[in-house]
Amino acid sequence: MKLLRLTGRRLLDVSGKRLCLVALIFFPVLFCAYSSVSADDISAAAAIVIDAKADRILYAKNPNLKVPPASTTKLVTAMVVLDKLDPDKEIIVGEGAAHTPSVPPRLRPGERLTVRALLNLALMRSINGAAVALAEAAAGSEKDFTNLMNAKAASIGAESTHFVNASGLPAPGQYITAHDLAKVMKASIQYPLIKEIVNTRVKNVYTMGGRQMFLKNTNLLLWDEDDMIGGKTGYTRAARHCFVCASDKGDTTMISVVLGEAVRDNLWEDSKTLLAKGSDVLENKAEPMISLTTDETGPVVFASYKKSSGKKRLKANGHKAVKKAKLKERKIEAKAVKASRHSHRSGKSARKASKGLSAGNQSSTDRVVSRRAS
Repeated sequence: MKLLRLTGRRLLDVSGKRLCLVALIFFPVLFCAYSSVSADDISAAAAIVIDAKADRILYAKNPNLKVPPASTTKLVTAMVVLDKLDPDKEIIVGEGAAHTPSVPPRLRPGERLTVRALLNLALMRSINGAAVALAEAAAGSEKDFTNLMNAKAASIGAESTHFVNASGLPAPGQYITAHDLAKVMKASIQYPLIKEIVNTRVKNVYTMGGRQMFLKNTNLLLWDEDDMIGGKTGYTRAARHCFVCASDKGDTTMISVVLGEAVRDNLWEDSKTLLAKGSDVLENKAEPMISLTTDETGPVVFASYKKSSGKKRLKANGHKAVKKAKLKERKIEAKAVKASRHSHRSGKSARKASKGLSAGNQSSTDRVVSRRAS
């Protein structure tokens, strides 16, 4: 791990990959942190907190690491949709959108909903079918819509990001960085409707036919943090748990990002830690820092400016959680191979095992490992 101490005003300006490159060239690498820095505060693969008004990094860990975006993708989906469609326009849900893997509530083919209602479903409860329905309405097809998404990402400076679908479901070639996701969040809250939705705790949404769907926001910090503007969660097996949020801080806005967290509950603690760290920098109690680790899946070893109090967190060790998940996936694959080898004796059983493997690999965005996202 490398710790970069950012002390020049030029380096404090957010500039993507160039920031880390310049820091590495011109500033010494610190192999030990201050004695007040705890080594086990954040266990996500990548994290960042920025001052949105000044466009500067306050703290980051692997800010340019490319990882799957999961449902945080829907923030870009929402921006592109509002660039193209009136919020009160009615949309008919197609077969493809209705059958897209997702958490409940499920959409039904032929149902009519407004763009506004579908945005609430996509951003509050992370309904994948809502994102697909919006994409099809805005561009004719989800594939064509992703071209608009990538153009939007480039226009806001998210140059290390690429989308291949509107929902964030697993797909080859789909990735984002913590730094880019912070830029996405900053841009998205410039849309009044998006800002309103991500700040809404609970809401009833109705189809034009009168079907009611109760939504509870997946962002639990809306109930804990008075300064919380809003955020977006995400989960797939490949991306693990993800969260981006914006919070008021005096006359500026702080944006924090957590990507690749093994434990759902750690999203909230990690985000609080990042926001607290950002506040310390803004109040000149600490200096901005970037932490770079060589093991992308290992636990974070630099985060807090305070000594660890020893208080037990709802956290699994980063390495153990990753190894456990990988072991489970290998066991599933082994069962499928075994079933295939015995297909001549039990073709029906082999087909059933293969079908179960396929279904198991289609992880719906925002599905929690041991319980539903809330």
